[in-house]
Amino acid sequence: MDPPATADAASSSSCTSLRKRTAALSVNTSSSPSGSGGSRSRERESKARQEMEAADRGEEPMSPAGRLFRETHFNCYIVALLGLGAPVDVAAARAGLEATLVRHPRFSSLQVTDDARKNAKPRWVRTTVNLDDHIVSPRLDPAATSADPDRAVEDYVSSLSTLPMDHSRPLWEFHVLDFPTSEAAAAVAIRMHHSLGDGVSLISLLMACTRSAADPSRLPALPPSSSGAGRPALSAGVLAIAAWVWSLVVLAWNTLVDVVRFVATSWFLRDSRTPFMGTEGVEFRRKRFLNCTLSLDDVKFVKNAMKCTVNDVLIGVTSAALSRYYFRKTNDTSGSGTKAQKNIRLRSAMLVNIRKTPGLHTLAEMMDSSKDNAVKWGNQIGYIVLPFHIAMHDDPLEYIRLGKKTADRKKRSLEAVFTYWSGNLVVKLLGIKAAAALCYGMFTNTTMSFSSLAGPAEKVEFYGHPIVYIATSVYGHPHALTVHFQSYMNIMKLVLAVDDEQFPDSHQLLDDFAESLRLVRQAASEKS
Repeated sequence: MDPPATADAASSSSCTSLRKRTAALSVNTSSSPSGSGGSRSRERESKARQEMEAADRGEEPMSPAGRLFRETHFNCYIVALLGLGAPVDVAAARAGLEATLVRHPRFSSLQVTDDARKNAKPRWVRTTVNLDDHIVSPRLDPAATSADPDRAVEDYVSSLSTLPMDHSRPLWEFHVLDFPTSEAAAAVAIRMHHSLGDGVSLISLLMACTRSAADPSRLPALPPSSSGAGRPALSAGVLAIAAWVWSLVVLAWNTLVDVVRFVATSWFLRDSRTPFMGTEGVEFRRKRFLNCTLSLDDVKFVKNAMKCTVNDVLIGVTSAALSRYYFRKTNDTSGSGTKAQKNIRLRSAMLVNIRKTPGLHTLAEMMDSSKDNAVKWGNQIGYIVLPFHIAMHDDPLEYIRLGKKTADRKKRSLEAVFTYWSGNLVVKLLGIKAAAALCYGMFTNTTMSFSSLAGPAEKVEFYGHPIVYIATSVYGHPHALTVHFQSYMNIMKLVLAVDDEQFPDSHQLLDDFAESLRLVRQAASEKS
């Protein structure tokens, strides 16, 4: 993995010709009729003028979260593995990239830091993209790809977690794995540095590059998003308004409690030592990416039977799978029944995109015009700490009930909004190093990362190639286990990113998820 300090130095030295130096900011400190107020006014005007000049040159400052992902312990990358229903037509893929991703501002920009200026902040600088630098067709052993093609794909994608990325180019790669596996005729792996954007925005951007298989002239249809209840009308009655006021009180209290817990976690509140907990330096070690296909119909069946949401089911199934793995590894049966084993504290750090993601049409227009179109882009994410229940229950549906309870509690809190704004404040007052230290404490004191994302509800094509499955994950953060669920059509892809050394039986953990969903589905069917 490439240390950001080294990579930035390389990027800075190789991109000197692309930079245009701006005049140093000078502030007149001598006495004047307007005093210090006039000085501050001139400083603001000068700063605004510099920002306008930078915009004219195709430069943009990096967001605080984007800068965080350049730090040593958070040098994060997103990997999106797309299984295709046809062999890869490299020429068609190349033409598609030139018409879409290459035109996006982040995918055609370099990260540049002006070393001549003290405390200079990194910024994005537009450049010309040479697709030959980004399209990778690896030469793999034909014997390995024919004997066990699934393992060959898994090994290759896992090897990306140890390969540095050249920071003298835009930070993304397109890897072509043109051989059939048990699920697809071929695959492509797209690796993107996390500073390009938050995970939701980047995956949405990739989906904006696809088209409906039924009608290639239109963008794919996404599942409808649920919206929360707003303020009741005055005509709703006293009870409705009182209930709304009480919900605000609950929201404020839950936010306060979550903020206190979040700060305590960043400083000292550590999870219990379990087989899932990473050790020092885990962010630098090789990660293995493995996935399995679950039935989205089964997940929805449980959702309807338990009157909850898809995410509630996924949280419950994750708790059940982790519990199966934990008690098997520890040979401990004292967690059976309804009691949690010694009140195990096992929590995940969950990144939340607090800004509404632009629609697929907006993202497609951004790439068509090669301009931002006034759309805000970048990393605007907050964190929440999500607890998972570790116990053995006779009733598998108990995991779903507890998962729903946990999710409902987190929905009535502004923890993610607070962590986003407080993180920006820390960056402004104390610098990016202090913010990175707080985030590092939060990650090392929690056990794992967890996320879920809804994909297209219909079959789509990627530059003319039918997509069979979508499997996305992330690496470079201080966790030994990352769990991600990605829906597409009627399937739910489970993707695990695990420390290769710590989880030699990672496929057994993968099977625990499949078995947990089967048991929950069976119990829900009996209940119905």
